[in-house]
Amino acid sequence: MDKNKAKAAGLARRKRRVRGKIFGTPERPRLRVTRTNANIYAAIIDDTKGHTLVSASTLEAEFKGTHTSNKEAAEKVGELIGKRAIEAGITAVRFDRGGRIYHGRVKALADGARAAGLEF
Repeated sequence: MDKNKAKAAGLARRKRRVRGKIFGTPERPRLRVTRTNANIYAAIIDDTKGHTLVSASTLEAEFKGTHTSNKEAAEKVGELIGKRAIEAGITAVRFDRGGRIYHGRVKALADGARAAGLEF
């Protein structure tokens, strides 16, 4: 097994382990974070219905022409998802880091969401 396949397998294993413990309900949906090398995505999901309630990412128009793979961009996405969640009547969520460690851009997104008023 080459290095990249081993790394992807480890991430998939951690993701399964995290998702086994976190389940979004209508009262407290799941805030899912997906990170790539170039962008970061956040979605609030009700797992009982399988519906995405609110989403935000660095691919949106307000991020056009800016550097999207840094902590500042992640924090802005967190603030945006928090603002949209509050407008949708969501105040508390369960944080799903998607197998990534709670550090860097993932932590910045979480801090931005907390600053906007989300509880987790």
